[in-house]
Amino acid sequence: MLTRKQIDDYRRDGYLVIPRLIQGEQLAELRALTDRIVAEARGVTENDELYDLEPSHSPALPRVRRLKPVIFKRYAFFHALVREPKIVAILQQLLGPSIRLYGGKLNMKSASYGSPVEWHQDWAFYPHTNDDVLATGIYLDDCDLDNGPLLVMPGTHHGPTYDHHADGRFCGAIDPAACDLDFSTAVPLMGPAGSMTIHHARLVHGSALNRSNRQRRLLLHEYTAADAFPLLGVGDFDEFNAKMVVGETTNQPRIVPAPVRLPLPPADHQGSIYENQRGSGTRFFTTFEEARV
Repeated sequence: MLTRKQIDDYRRDGYLVIPRLIQGEQLAELRALTDRIVAEARGVTENDELYDLEPSHSPALPRVRRLKPVIFKRYAFFHALVREPKIVAILQQLLGPSIRLYGGKLNMKSASYGSPVEWHQDWAFYPHTNDDVLATGIYLDDCDLDNGPLLVMPGTHHGPTYDHHADGRFCGAIDPAACDLDFSTAVPLMGPAGSMTIHHARLVHGSALNRSNRQRRLLLHEYTAADAFPLLGVGDFDEFNAKMVVGETTNQPRIVPAPVRLPLPPADHQGSIYENQRGSGTRFFTTFEEARV
C-alpha cells in the first residue's frame, strides 16, 4: 500500500517508483517467458500482431522492440499479472475502487541499440472523459542511466496537452523545438528488476537509446477509473467491460474538464508509437543509426 506521502507526491509530480514490487518466482517467470517469446521472433520477418521489430532485426539476430497487447490474450501469465493483487491495491489508492484496463505492451531496449521513444503524453493518444488514467511499468531488468530508463517531466500532467502532430497529421511526438519545456529537468525512473513505475497519462515522458551492454525491458499496463470513457468512442461495450480489473462497471462516464487534442488526422505510419513517430519532424533523442555515424 502507498503511504500518504507517496500519494501526495504522485498528485503533485505525476509519477512514482515502487522498488522491487515483483520478485522471486514471479519475476523469474516473467523474464523466462519474455525470453522465449523473443527467441521465437527468429521466424518473423516483419511486424505482425505480436511483434514490433527493430529496423536491424534479422532471423540470425532477432531484435524485438515491443511485444504488442495480444500477449495478454495469448499468455495466461501476462493475463494474470494485469490483476496482480499487489498492483491492484496500489491502483485503487490512486484511481478509486473500480478500475479498467485500457491496454498494455512490453517495450524492450536491447543492449547497445534499443530504440528511443520521443517525448510524448499518453493522453495525446487516448484522451478520456476524465484524467484518472495512468500507466504502470514493471522493469524486467535492473535499470539505471545507461540502459535507457523512462524519463519524465515532473508536474507536466497539470499543464497543457502538447501538439503531437507534424505536417498536419498525428505523429505521436512533441516537437522539442516548438514547446516551452526544459528537458534538462527530466527525471529518470530507475530501480532494480521487479520495480514498478507509475506515471499519469498527461505526464510528458520519453526514453533514450540504450547505450549499455545490458537490455532494458519494461512491461506497461494502462489503467483507468471505470467511469473514464475514451473520447474516441467504445466500439464494443461487452469487450470494453471485459477489461474490468476490479469493481463495478458503469454506463455513466464522469466528465471532468481537461485539455484535449485528438490524435486526428491519423498518423501516416500506423501501428505502434515507434511507427507513428517516424512521421515526427524534429527529433530529440539520438537513434541507433545516428549513433553509428
